[in-house]
Amino acid sequence: MLVDTHCHIDGDRFDDDRQAVLARARDAGVTAMVNVGCDLPSSRRSLDLARTHRDLFAAVGIHPHEAKDAGDGFDDALVDLARDVRCVAIGECGLDYHYMHSPKDVQREVFARQIGAARRAKKPLVLHIRNGVDDGPAFTEALAILRSEGALDVGGVFHCFTGTMAEAKAALDLGFLLSFPGVVTFKNNGELGDVAKMVPADRYVVETDAPFMAPVPCRGKRNEPAWVAHTAAFVAEVRGAKLSTVLEQTGANARRLFGLPL
Repeated sequence: MLVDTHCHIDGDRFDDDRQAVLARARDAGVTAMVNVGCDLPSSRRSLDLARTHRDLFAAVGIHPHEAKDAGDGFDDALVDLARDVRCVAIGECGLDYHYMHSPKDVQREVFARQIGAARRAKKPLVLHIRNGVDDGPAFTEALAILRSEGALDVGGVFHCFTGTMAEAKAALDLGFLLSFPGVVTFKNNGELGDVAKMVPADRYVVETDAPFMAPVPCRGKRNEPAWVAHTAAFVAEVRGAKLSTVLEQTGANARRLFGLPL
């Protein structure tokens, strides 16, 4: 089972060939895709897509970049959306201190309220955590918020994990999964190859984050769900495992994490 656990094919970069993109994913062996919202409009688009394609599922949330525009009652709106059987998670949500499109205090409040929404909806969290350019403490602060707001009750995944070994162990200690994006295939991937090698078999998944960060050998192009196969193959290589083993592990983990009916 090959699952792209995080993509954004509802966006306008796929308006001209969305159906062809989905067809290529299926031809590549992708059996399920989770399309992830970044604000209320994209969350609704994600659900619309999921309702019309049996291998597409939705996550609904407010990205930290969009936190400043979340609006009143956004958490209630997310809970309402999450009642749909095609919604499998709340997110992506978290903290991003790299670009600072929203003030830190606003990001923290919106993140905390989404954890509350996840608990109310009984759905796992899809986390976006990115430190600042000066090694700002987004990761440390996110862990504290996750603990204080009871996120361990619902669990979830650190999407697009590109952090250090220490951060990986901290995330795993919380009971969360790690999701490896195409960045793991890059030569300059920091400690990510070592993290992919050490992560327990039942605690990792793979993703594209399409249209962003296409894996080698497609780096520099618009990413798409079919290319999650390249990421899975690289992870198998660094783990010294058969590709079939990695597909079995990541597929089972995705199914358990999101409750996918597969």
